[in-house]
Amino acid sequence: MKISFSYKQPELREQTEKEVEAHLKKLERFVKRFSPDLVQLHGAFAHIPHKNSFSLSLNLSLPTGTLHATGEADDVQGSIRAAFAEVISQLKKHMGKLRKDYEWKRKREHHSPSLDENPAS
Repeated sequence: MKISFSYKQPELREQTEKEVEAHLKKLERFVKRFSPDLVQLHGAFAHIPHKNSFSLSLNLSLPTGTLHATGEADDVQGSIRAAFAEVISQLKKHMGKLRKDYEWKRKREHHSPSLDENPAS
């Protein structure tokens, strides 16, 4: 997987490296299926001064599509957690569509009470 991050404020780099590495390991488990050369992750950190919060925008490019996620929180670690959680949930949904899970879902059997059964009263 090709990874690149850009920082509007360079001082954010030291604060975020460990947290980002932990989330990247988790993300790599989900993209094992794809060729490593074809998977690209780009992240952009920004500080929003009027809200006094931090934002992380992630773009995950896969051979079958592109996923976008944004995480915003009061601290940098919170924005990282929010953005990665969103991109992982999108990736799970995308993988389900690729597997065509919607075709294999079991129909729930509707149970209608028979005449012998007394309804709960």
